[in-house]
Amino acid sequence: MTKLALIVAMDEARGIGKNNDLMWNLPNDMKFFKEKTYGQIVIMGRKNYDSIPERFRPLPNRENCVITRNTSMEAPGCKVFHDLHECINSYKNDERTLFIIGGGDIYRQALQTLTLDELYITEIDHTFDADTFLFHFDEADWRKTIIQTQIPDDLHDYGFTIYKYSK
Repeated sequence: MTKLALIVAMDEARGIGKNNDLMWNLPNDMKFFKEKTYGQIVIMGRKNYDSIPERFRPLPNRENCVITRNTSMEAPGCKVFHDLHECINSYKNDERTLFIIGGGDIYRQALQTLTLDELYITEIDHTFDADTFLFHFDEADWRKTIIQTQIPDDLHDYGFTIYKYSK
């Protein structure tokens, strides 16, 4: 049975982006994202796809899915779907984990309408001037454990904690 997970980094105000871009550079969080999603399926909205520099598209060593309303969109090396549920259903017998990787609207749809198995949420110890935020969900429905903590250092301007939420 396919496992469905969501992975995101957010600031103290639940901010996840501004002007279709990340607001931080946290190499160890990016390393966690790469390791966790390696060999799996990543599902993203069209704006999130567009925000990835071309040289990194599709994200390597992962099956990439893009959700868009644009019926003529092409995303080389990716599967294009026009509905999040259509995408999820096409992988219902896959052994890999499906990771929802953003952006804001795709996260909202996932948290509102899907039965997620796991959430991986990086909480950054700072508030940025975000224009996109993670949709609220009831944390009481989840068991929250710490996976990793990072203090500010030469490579990380901000500390953060990565949490895993499971049922």
